[in-house]
Amino acid sequence: MKKVYLIWLAIHIAVWGVAFYEFPSSINERQLAATSLFFVILFILPLFKERTMVLTLLFCTQTILTILVFYPADNLLNPYLLFIHALLLAEAVFYLPRWKSLIVVVFQSGSSIYLLSEASLTTTQLIWSSLFYMMLISALYHYQSVHKREKETQQKNDALLNEYRKMKRQLVTEEEQARQDERMLIGHEIHDSVGHKLTALIMQFEVFRLHAENKDKEKIADLKQLAEQSLEETRRAVKSFKQTEVGGLQGVIRLIRKLEMESFMKISFSVKHGAFAAPLTGEQSFAIYRAVQEALTNIMKHSTSREAHVMFESPGGSIFRFEVFNIAPSHPFFQEGYGLKAMRTRLEKVGGSLEIDHNERHFVVRGSIRLVERRGSYD
Repeated sequence: MKKVYLIWLAIHIAVWGVAFYEFPSSINERQLAATSLFFVILFILPLFKERTMVLTLLFCTQTILTILVFYPADNLLNPYLLFIHALLLAEAVFYLPRWKSLIVVVFQSGSSIYLLSEASLTTTQLIWSSLFYMMLISALYHYQSVHKREKETQQKNDALLNEYRKMKRQLVTEEEQARQDERMLIGHEIHDSVGHKLTALIMQFEVFRLHAENKDKEKIADLKQLAEQSLEETRRAVKSFKQTEVGGLQGVIRLIRKLEMESFMKISFSVKHGAFAAPLTGEQSFAIYRAVQEALTNIMKHSTSREAHVMFESPGGSIFRFEVFNIAPSHPFFQEGYGLKAMRTRLEKVGGSLEIDHNERHFVVRGSIRLVERRGSYD
């Protein structure tokens, strides 16, 4: 809206400048006052863009002011009046619905007829002026009809797009639910079959150990311990099947896929310097996932650009870094909101930190987490 208004303003200034330059005589007080009021109305038009009746009255007032400015002096009519009237008609057709713009057209036509009748014009000049107004009004109403059809088409496209997004969200939800149901089914199967059989095996080992000779008891105890470890690992696997949130790299990849389908974001994802092999704990992995999720959500809600780049790296294996980069200017009065503060707090709890870098060209969220090296024991 701001850009369109500035274009209208620039055209008005150019046309009025040439019109005053071509004035046959000096400008009197009446013309200067009417011109000033005309531009005052022009400057306040954006304040009433949603109130079409007020806009209609303002356009009609501007028409009256053109009569006061361009009333034929010495029976000579300024030819640039036609361009100023064309601008007023174009603005009325652009901003107003059809029947209200028709009021401005009728009012404008009446003022034009009055000015043309007061000037000493030849028959040819009257014919050309009449043709100019007729062709102008016809062209503007044709534009309004085309613009109305385009607007209706755009509204239908927006409705279809919203419906498409709803279907995509429903598809993703149903897919996630089906995946979760499958995971739960597999978890129950493991728990009911493998878990119960391992429990029975442990009990049999214990009974066998009680009745075995002393030389075999130590070996049986080792076998029982191995079975108990297998049972514990089975329980952990079943527990992981019941989790609904997936963090780390896998969760970020699923998040990117979801945003690209639902929000039409263009996201590039790169992994550098051993990020896949980084020894992240479950809590650290989930904190990274949440941080990237919050950063991408902020880009989707606040950025003028729909593109983002996500990068993971773990140089040397002692630190894990991530970066979410968006090529778009940040707000000059940017302040960290609740989401970024919560992201910083979550990373600090797992030994990490958060950095925000923003200027007139980009907005970057960087995070890092110190890694604890995991050493395995070998017997």
